[in-house]
Amino acid sequence: MKRSEVNRILRDGDAFMRTHGQILPPFAYWTPDEMRARRGEIAGIVERRLGWDITDYGRGDFARRGLFLFTARNGDAADLRHGRGMLYAEKIMISRKDQVAPMHRHNVKAEDIINRGGGALALKLYASGPDGLIDRGEDVSVPTDGVMRTLPAGGILRLAPGESVTLLPGVWHAFWGEEADVLIGEVSTVNDDLTDNVFSEPIARFSEIEEDEPPAHLLVSDYDTWLA
Repeated sequence: MKRSEVNRILRDGDAFMRTHGQILPPFAYWTPDEMRARRGEIAGIVERRLGWDITDYGRGDFARRGLFLFTARNGDAADLRHGRGMLYAEKIMISRKDQVAPMHRHNVKAEDIINRGGGALALKLYASGPDGLIDRGEDVSVPTDGVMRTLPAGGILRLAPGESVTLLPGVWHAFWGEEADVLIGEVSTVNDDLTDNVFSEPIARFSEIEEDEPPAHLLVSDYDTWLA
């Protein structure tokens, strides 16, 4: 992705969130120079990879296959092993109309996916087989706001604004906005986008960035190089 495209997506995404009353924390709007100047005090942001995350999954077609994410808070994976501490994470996401986040599952993370406003959020769901791969014959059951829903393999669950679904580790899912763009909330156990995403096809979780203009704000995938 070109940096100019990323900058535009950040601006448009921030404007969309504000129409739904979603305001990001102050660090979201720091420039790269501000982050460098404050490097000594922002270990909690950098190490837990809080911030902007724009991906086209390495396919170069963000409008059709991509996702806008902002990680607002995140615990430490080490705490999960001890069963105490900050064991949770929160993301804000935007799924544009007909923009697909491709089929994937998690090994560790359990997550509530919440439609915070806009159109319907459609999720295509599968259970995992014993080998961890997609089971194309088994029904899949998921809690939706405390009510269990069972769908056939590959069934489409549609969430209206205010509705949510709980996806436990191993549940395969792809999702997109229907009818209109969707503001999505995600509340989960500790998030690890470096190792805990298993995709059904060989794609990249993070995009390569072509620096055709300066970044307005750093992405979490920029931290290792820009803040080293």
